[in-house]
Amino acid sequence: MRVLLSGYYGKGNGGDEALLATLLQMLPEHVTPVVLSGNPQETRDRYHVEVGDRMAPLSVIQALRSSDAFIWGGGSLIQDVTSSISPFYYGSLMALAQKMKLKTVAWAQGIGPLKRSLTRSLARNTYSNCTKVSVRDRASAALLSDWQIPFILAPDPVWALESKPVPGLWDLPAPRVAVTLRSHPQLTQTRLANLTRALVDFQKATQTFILLLPFQKSEDLSIAETIQPQLADVSKIMCLEDPQLLKGVYRGVEMVIGMRLHSLIMAASEGCRCFALSYDPKVNRLMEDLDMPGWDLTSLPDDANLIGKTWIEHYANGDPLSPEKIQFLVDRALIHREVLSQALA
Repeated sequence: MRVLLSGYYGKGNGGDEALLATLLQMLPEHVTPVVLSGNPQETRDRYHVEVGDRMAPLSVIQALRSSDAFIWGGGSLIQDVTSSISPFYYGSLMALAQKMKLKTVAWAQGIGPLKRSLTRSLARNTYSNCTKVSVRDRASAALLSDWQIPFILAPDPVWALESKPVPGLWDLPAPRVAVTLRSHPQLTQTRLANLTRALVDFQKATQTFILLLPFQKSEDLSIAETIQPQLADVSKIMCLEDPQLLKGVYRGVEMVIGMRLHSLIMAASEGCRCFALSYDPKVNRLMEDLDMPGWDLTSLPDDANLIGKTWIEHYANGDPLSPEKIQFLVDRALIHREVLSQALA
């Protein structure tokens, strides 16, 4: 069975690459995946799969015609806050696949926010015609319930991604704390300056080594390069493209300060203490589900000293998830694998 996979792949985003890696890990053995990518050569080389150019219409049509099934491969594909075009791109592909009578799966979805009536209508129609739907959070589940569309709810599948050890990590000074910040309108210059001052104070108080981990170079690297000179001898910028290595970093980290959803999921799954800086409802949902400490960026304290002290307190006295809770979430995340098995039987 040939299955076409569509997501925000090949765009250098560690979270979306982790979703793809997990999806490939969970596909039934009889399936031959074909991945639509923004960087087909890179995706082919990394995952050893057939690929198509996600922005080449003829290539996409040919891939659909040669496939038996189509999968939206995880994440917040159907939302109109960061992009009004994105839901129409993915929605059009799904609608076309359904018109061509392919089996269609909306897999591990984080739906919304959907501010526009047109995108809500598109989403409702495409989800209602899917063979199977799985979602990763309660807000998405509530939306589908309102639409009376059957679904399966399970934690984000990246909880179950197999990690790999990172060469050279254990040669770096310990203990280590990882930081992942991304560019966003809510991360103003003033807030970034306060976070940087707080991070300097935190490092001095805890004598930790700071790992700056850009999850998407185009969005994150410049911020890491702004912070790093303030921590010149006690920090390192580490850019990792392989999502299994990216998750493996957290095996050697004591605590994470993160904006990106999958930085927090990966860290929590490897037993790290986590402190969230939320820029998006999906991060707030994770904070609520795991009782994870943090701030919404819009309510970040103006006092860098207070921020630093809060981090120091969490480093000293905060608790990671228990091994039992982690295993429970991993086991639940594997439900997404069962959805694939049922839909692609």
